[in-house]
Amino acid sequence: MQQPLAASQKRIDSIDVLRGIVMVIMTLDHTRDFFHVAANTGDPLAVPSASPILFFTRWITHFCAPTFVFLSGLSCYLQSFKKSKKELSSFLIKRGLWLIIAEAIILSFVFTLNPLYNIIFLEVIWAIGISMMILGLLIYLPFPVILTIGLVIVLGHNLLDIPEAAPGFKPSFLYSLLHRVGGVMPFAPGHILLVLYPFLPWTGLMILGYCTGTFFSSNYSADERKKILLRIGVFTILFFVLVRFVNVYGNPFQWSKQNTWLDTFLSFINLQKYPPSLLFMCVTVGPALIVLSYLEGIQNRFTSLVRIYGRVPFFYYVVHFFLAHVVAMIVFFARGHNMQDVAKAAQQVPLLFIVPGEGFSLPVVYLIWLAIVAIMYPLCKKYDRYKTSHKEKWWLSYL
Repeated sequence: MQQPLAASQKRIDSIDVLRGIVMVIMTLDHTRDFFHVAANTGDPLAVPSASPILFFTRWITHFCAPTFVFLSGLSCYLQSFKKSKKELSSFLIKRGLWLIIAEAIILSFVFTLNPLYNIIFLEVIWAIGISMMILGLLIYLPFPVILTIGLVIVLGHNLLDIPEAAPGFKPSFLYSLLHRVGGVMPFAPGHILLVLYPFLPWTGLMILGYCTGTFFSSNYSADERKKILLRIGVFTILFFVLVRFVNVYGNPFQWSKQNTWLDTFLSFINLQKYPPSLLFMCVTVGPALIVLSYLEGIQNRFTSLVRIYGRVPFFYYVVHFFLAHVVAMIVFFARGHNMQDVAKAAQQVPLLFIVPGEGFSLPVVYLIWLAIVAIMYPLCKKYDRYKTSHKEKWWLSYL
């Protein structure tokens, strides 16, 4: 049986720092969604039509969701150092259920600013929630069995691409929850559930994150852990390069040679996120593990700053989304639009106060992104202090 970390080490700063980094990067993507002139008129990853700077503005944010889900699983393992299996299982199931409810009620409103809830989105918080519930049931199994389940899901889920590619394939809503983006289920007149994050691959990734948590036990020194994480990260990247080069398995669509070497490279690294393919997870989690290995023991002004964001991930996620959308609403009315224009725009984009073709250039989007990140810092710092000084409040552990 693995021994826990020392009491002073139960909160791993490197995990919070990495989580904070990807959350800051995530904000760039959401800022682009709300403010870029081409956000709702084209695919920023279209090769060769998309400009390289737009491509990488979108592509760099691919690191966020996989890293966040992986670290969520790792953090679940760290919880086992201070909870029995029964306590941990109960906590994961209840917290997972809360996250699903929060996705439907809180995030769907923040995402759309539509009080009528015409569309309830099932996005990354929902995927984390249901994955956490499943993990809460799996932790009773022997560790090698849990690891095997995670590997089978991550390595094998793209086999489902074969029947999905067959002519006439029509997935049910339940199948869409599992592995097909875009599933729609009406639940009332004029109201639907929309699946954007099928959960199966994310569940496999969370399970592997959970299993990686074993390297943070006292069975491994910090140096040993850093070497292991580095080796796994490098191996994962090499595995990605090899399998992607073969161009047979691991992603629903193949890469192809383009007119320029740069466009060919962009085609090579352009991978499916919804749901995340095997190669998508490899090219994002591999570098994340390398960064995590190097972050251990590093303390400077930068890590101290982003660590604050990483300590309050759910708070940051909800508030930054709301802040960005409120600013977009202000810009909408500042352009001279009225409430009638809201209804017209909503016929094209489910996010209220967003008009396709209206927005700013990328440099302006980057400035708005930095402003939102800066505004979030004192809010996150204050909330983190509140959580730290009120540990007796059990409900804070669910946020």
